[in-house]
Amino acid sequence: MIMEIHRGNPGYLLFCLGICGLISCPVFAQTSSEPMILSDPSRVGISADRLERIDAFLNQYIDEKKLSGFVSLVARKGQVAHYKAYGLREHDPDLLMEKDSIFRIYSMTKPIVSAALLMLYEEGRLQLDDPVEKFIPEFASKQVYIGGTEDNLELEPAERPVTLLDLLTHTSGLIYGFGNTPVDVMYRNAQIKAEEGTLQDFARALGPLPLHNQPGSQWNYSVSIDVVGAVVEIVSGQSLDVFLQERILKPLAMHDTGYFVAEEKKDRLAAMYGVDEEGKLVVKEHSAASPYLKKPIFTPGGGGLVSTAADYLRFCQMLLNFGELEGVRILGRKTVELMFMNHLPPELTPLSKPGSFFYRYDKGYGFGLGFAILVDVSQSEQLGSEGEAHWWGAGNTNFWIDPGEEMIFILMNQYQPSEFYPLSREYKGMVYQALID
Repeated sequence: MIMEIHRGNPGYLLFCLGICGLISCPVFAQTSSEPMILSDPSRVGISADRLERIDAFLNQYIDEKKLSGFVSLVARKGQVAHYKAYGLREHDPDLLMEKDSIFRIYSMTKPIVSAALLMLYEEGRLQLDDPVEKFIPEFASKQVYIGGTEDNLELEPAERPVTLLDLLTHTSGLIYGFGNTPVDVMYRNAQIKAEEGTLQDFARALGPLPLHNQPGSQWNYSVSIDVVGAVVEIVSGQSLDVFLQERILKPLAMHDTGYFVAEEKKDRLAAMYGVDEEGKLVVKEHSAASPYLKKPIFTPGGGGLVSTAADYLRFCQMLLNFGELEGVRILGRKTVELMFMNHLPPELTPLSKPGSFFYRYDKGYGFGLGFAILVDVSQSEQLGSEGEAHWWGAGNTNFWIDPGEEMIFILMNQYQPSEFYPLSREYKGMVYQALID
């Protein structure tokens, strides 16, 4: 049976968990109680006047009652040029969104967990071409779906084992279960409650289920990074939440990032919004009643973290700095270079094809180790740079890292379904149009 990935949202499908030189002397060190230092945008080649277009753009979403509130952050060359909060944190005029508001980041957990596996790779404790069955025996002798119905599946043996690299690039043959094939139905029907098992239980439970396709033959967004998280636990001997806290979050001073919101921070958690049957903006999960206020038993690899824009900037800047931030090294330079390479073969690039779920958002992108990589700017039909990294979360959070422009930008919002509005594409254009140097 498959474990339900996200807390407090049982009706949502499993999906909804679902580099150029070193940057020296970043100036955004801060604690959660201190303001982030802002630089004159012109010092880093950004027009202050053009940045103000972001204000009008985001406020229009608020004024039209489409979305409730945002935190927007733009940094370039290690300096923060724009960092603002807009609108409301809750559906109450007295509860304003603040710059240190906390968000459910869902799949923006994946790059952090991918980095965790790569740390173990750097220590020689695993290889990226290792078969998953080396760590999780239930993955041995996998079968692959080729046709038939759920009651009469047509299967064939996997041509090769699923590898760790397959997991990192979502080419494993695993899926999330939001499609219409018999395998998707099997994934949906096999759910169990998160509190009934651990991350390793979840990974082992995938063993009896057939793969959607032969390993390496398709790109399908999936539970692969949850399996990555289980491998991190098995190899390190630590639970995933402890490993992340000790090896990544604490060293990077990401004090507001974790699998739950501490009691003293609960008033900073933003509400989750959606629309009612009449299409009106409504709160789907009030912050005071959120399951994220309680420490979970199950800590997934593909989602589950909460964070702030400022915290996530620190993780992104570490990557932009080739693995180091303020004297703390998390990864080596060559490892980060590997993360920012497109690992999909030509026949799978770009990852989004007409008719696919991701086509609207990720045209022109391949996939690296933890996030999408822009490989064809013209095909993307939006502003951007070759080599730019991007990913998002099901609660409507997004980040971009552009090594060529030495730039990071982050937009935090809480709304499901995240694809309801073309917010991320629009916001990306608003940021890039502000570059003048």
